[in-house]
Amino acid sequence: MDLFERASQSKVAEQAPLAYRMRPVTLDDIVGQPDVVGESSALRRAVLAKRLMSVLLYGPPGTGKTSLAHVIARESGAVFVELNAVSAGVADLRQVVREATEQRALYGQKTLVFIDEIHRFNKNQQDALLPHVEAGLLTLIGATTENPYFEVNPALLSRSLLFRLQPLDDASVRLLLGRALADEERGLGSVRAEVTEAALAVFIRHAAGDARRALNALELAVLTAPLGAKGTPVVGEADALASLQTTPVLYDKAGDEHYDTISAFIKAVRGSDVDAALFWLAKMVVAGEDPLFIARRLIILAVEDIGLAEPYALTVAVSGLHALQAIGMPEGRIVLADVTAMLARAKKSNAAYKALDAAIADVRAGVTVSVPLHLRSTAYAGSAKLGNGIGYLYPHDFPGHRVEQSYWPEGLPPKKYLEEEELDG
Repeated sequence: MDLFERASQSKVAEQAPLAYRMRPVTLDDIVGQPDVVGESSALRRAVLAKRLMSVLLYGPPGTGKTSLAHVIARESGAVFVELNAVSAGVADLRQVVREATEQRALYGQKTLVFIDEIHRFNKNQQDALLPHVEAGLLTLIGATTENPYFEVNPALLSRSLLFRLQPLDDASVRLLLGRALADEERGLGSVRAEVTEAALAVFIRHAAGDARRALNALELAVLTAPLGAKGTPVVGEADALASLQTTPVLYDKAGDEHYDTISAFIKAVRGSDVDAALFWLAKMVVAGEDPLFIARRLIILAVEDIGLAEPYALTVAVSGLHALQAIGMPEGRIVLADVTAMLARAKKSNAAYKALDAAIADVRAGVTVSVPLHLRSTAYAGSAKLGNGIGYLYPHDFPGHRVEQSYWPEGLPPKKYLEEEELDG
């Protein structure tokens, strides 16, 4: 790299967003991920020992996946190649393989290839990587916001270490904002901005664990805030709010957030926590989840978790679905709120559900399932000649419309499946 290239790169870095400029340089610079890069973590030990295997970094945006990849590359001393799965194709991978082969043959150097958004690679593209990762020609670092168990080929997944990055906690976001305000070389330190505690709280709250969002909002606020008596920017709460757009809701209608959120919603209703259930419902409404999907899941909950404890629950849930279909959104959100609150407050029982599963287990275990003659159908000509219905006692012919007789298969003693004492919830 000549002086002109270095100067050019330096200029680009100066013009880059704050979040880019403040990327970690060492493992110790990475915050909020103790399970991944903490002192005793397997990844840290492997990186420092320069014995890195292929890894997949999985987590929501702004948690440090790309930053960690760059730190690993810097520590490894390997040739580093960065691809984005949105724009790269098989031809790009082949070029990387050719160059990696030359590097190993001529200089004995390893090649580390970082593929951002690896979930966007189709099966053929992932398969093209596999033999070179398996042979050790390429050490792969893949970053994805999607569950790799759904989006990455099992063969490639099995040859990689998987690390899940978590949204940053408030303390970690605060630490990053403080670093950015103090760093005069890469951050905003030379501006001498004054940021109030209320403004910091706004950045932290709206970041929702996303470091990139917090840092870029801070930069915009500092650059546009009014100057104070010292001639430097003073960022107050109003300035912080003005620098933020509506906080995006992390959600994917076919991935982890979809399944995890509906799971949390159902578990809150099942656990009779009305307010928590309404919170998860609000997340889905704001994120644009299919309201009919939510209504159908409430119907399932009504029969699975409330059941016989409150027989009206199924009627409420089904009526909610029909009402939602009739009026649509956004008013349909009120229907969902009503049904959610009613089902969360209802008594709970899964007695009938458990009873049926116990009976199914018996049937699958091979118990006698032949219908005895007195219970068989008499609805067709000739059934009497076969002995069907003979000996059946019609309950309505007896006092109280009840009569003692066996309704079980021949040779199978009666069993108790439904526990009546559970019906009080």
